[in-house]
Amino acid sequence: MTEPTPRRPWIERIGLAAVALFLAGVFAIMAVASWVGGEPILAVMAAVGASMTVWAGIRTLAQG
Repeated sequence: MTEPTPRRPWIERIGLAAVALFLAGVFAIMAVASWVGGEPILAVMAAVGASMTVWAGIRTLAQG
């Protein structure tokens, strides 16, 4: 039987969540620029990418 993996330290989780927040911001800027530029499909894909990145950051922060 395998042992459960230990939780990451808080500083690592906060750092990873900060990176995820930065990348989500980049995706959000890309979504807005795509929408303004008349590319709604690309805008939707970038918005979904932003929301998924925020979700991953929250899970990393909460679960470790």
